[in-house]
Amino acid sequence: MNLLRVLCFTLVIISGCSFQSGNLPLSEGRGQAEQSKEALIAGEVMAIAYSGFREGQHPDRGNGANNPSDAQILEDLRILVAHGFKLIRLYDSGDNSLATLRTIRQYDLPIKVLLGMWLNAEVSNHEGCPWLEEPIPAAQLAANVEKNASEIQRGIKLAQRFEDVVIAVNVGNEALVEWNDHMVPLGQVIRYVRHVKAHIDQPVTVADNYEWWIRDGAPLAAEIDFIGVHTYPAWEEKSIDEALDYTIENIQGVRMALPGKTIAILEAGWATVASEFGDRASEPNQARYYREIHQWAKSANTTVFFFEAFDEPWKGNPDNPQGAEKHWGLFYVDRTPKLLFQ
Repeated sequence: MNLLRVLCFTLVIISGCSFQSGNLPLSEGRGQAEQSKEALIAGEVMAIAYSGFREGQHPDRGNGANNPSDAQILEDLRILVAHGFKLIRLYDSGDNSLATLRTIRQYDLPIKVLLGMWLNAEVSNHEGCPWLEEPIPAAQLAANVEKNASEIQRGIKLAQRFEDVVIAVNVGNEALVEWNDHMVPLGQVIRYVRHVKAHIDQPVTVADNYEWWIRDGAPLAAEIDFIGVHTYPAWEEKSIDEALDYTIENIQGVRMALPGKTIAILEAGWATVASEFGDRASEPNQARYYREIHQWAKSANTTVFFFEAFDEPWKGNPDNPQGAEKHWGLFYVDRTPKLLFQ
């Protein structure tokens, strides 16, 4: 860790943001899953994953994006602030994220951001990904390498330009776990991380599934400032009665595999409608999981980015409106609240 990074973290702690990366002592007598308070990102226990795409809107899927307007983003952010969220996660460094950061600054909103850098596939994982039926053409993979390099540079510029808003940076989202459709080799992810860390002062992480971190995460954990974990009991057929214990088990597994590293949960949530989950998907279950993980996270000094703020109907199979991918929001796509906030 260079001197500039150390000074940056020191200033963050003194100013009250209470986030420090690296190896942190566990609080005494509270078990393996608990960290000291300095582990909290921006001092926040519960944060939210934010994507502002509304009905009929979507990111670029090959024919251009249909992004929300600045006014719609402002409406979203004010809803989140009104419900206590002061820390959000963005998934890429494109135009939509730029508009979100610009809006936060322009209206002096009390929000900090975990900024994402989205990585596209650099190898074809058609043999490991259940829904990738054919190999990704070599020409597309080569083009993706260039896209990823451009995304990294955009993210660096945003982190520098909005250093008062961007509290940390995430390089890649589930680009390493064996079932993904946008796989990037571990060595390449490490190179991206090193490049980003050399050009910004904020802490840097990578987001991936807890199982990957436990099994394969040691080389990457040595490079990043804190570990970003995803955990979804619902996808692993756990009932709501099992959900919190299973989540804690996942985090304890990461801590045992990678001792001494700061951990944040960058995704955990519960769908309210899901043909894949049956009756386990419901608003009461989502509300219960949120309250239970909030209580645990507060005692364990672990920041949790709940997935997600608003339903996203553009996701998943367009022929299955009941698909889980569309229904993780704490708010409906029309911005009315679900049970937790009613």
